[in-house]
Amino acid sequence: MRLRRTVGALALGLGVTLSGAAWAGLPTFCERESDITALEQDRVLRFAGVVRQELERAGGKVALISRAGVDLSRFGLLYSHAGVALRDEADGAWAVRQLYYACDDARPHLFDQGISGFALGADAPSSGHVSLLLLPDEDGVQLERAARDKRLALALLAGKYSANAYAYGTDYQNCNQWVAELLAGAWGGVAGEGGQVREQAQDWLRSQGYVPGPVRVPGHLLMFAGQFVPLVHVNDHPVEDLHALALQVSVPASIEAFVRQRAPRTQRVEICHDEGRIVVRRGWEPIGAACKPAPGDEVVMLAP
Repeated sequence: MRLRRTVGALALGLGVTLSGAAWAGLPTFCERESDITALEQDRVLRFAGVVRQELERAGGKVALISRAGVDLSRFGLLYSHAGVALRDEADGAWAVRQLYYACDDARPHLFDQGISGFALGADAPSSGHVSLLLLPDEDGVQLERAARDKRLALALLAGKYSANAYAYGTDYQNCNQWVAELLAGAWGGVAGEGGQVREQAQDWLRSQGYVPGPVRVPGHLLMFAGQFVPLVHVNDHPVEDLHALALQVSVPASIEAFVRQRAPRTQRVEICHDEGRIVVRRGWEPIGAACKPAPGDEVVMLAP
């Protein structure tokens, strides 16, 4: 038995990247589907269960969450997509509030997705990585309040999507950029009223030392080819960044570094899986793409 999952409906942060210029089928990515077997689905659902356990163990109501969605190794990146995990006050269930690109109406929206669906969003079901940032009490309360503030959340939502959106521009937005700007709403006092809310959020991020990327593009040819990939744009980036092949794009690593600097008591938990095991690591030392445990990591073996 094989199950099918649509991968184009949800924006994968930087998932539609310049690397896609070499993919012949990318122009129709919204209709792309990938196969996942029942065994693979079971493995990912068990992985999602461990992620939920870690959220429950933390005892809070909010966390920043990131996923390794697609292979960004040529850019030196593992994680591609970030969101805000929120605990439902009524039933205690966790869901990820995130920006996604709706193919049907060709614009970004905000979307709440369960932890299992979030984990299933990875392109390769044989492996997966999720990172959780567990915030100190006051910082978490402020982020939860901002994420649940419909007026603010929507005021920070752009009308046009670009997977590689310039982090200090307002022509486009990617999923990670929305999360970064939401942090400005939570911690910088940016309000969801009046105009230029995104500009205010970006001004605050810049003033606080937020460093987006840089995403280093390995060659001018790839940079040029990216202009012909749907949902990838370069017209919003400073010319000097294009020449330097270093784009200021909000990625999960940028957000995590900023949160660690802004709220140093934040705890990080990373959970990954391959075909044989789930690894849980607490702390800021990354596990790495190979998902190899080190002394002190928790390991859950998966049945063959």
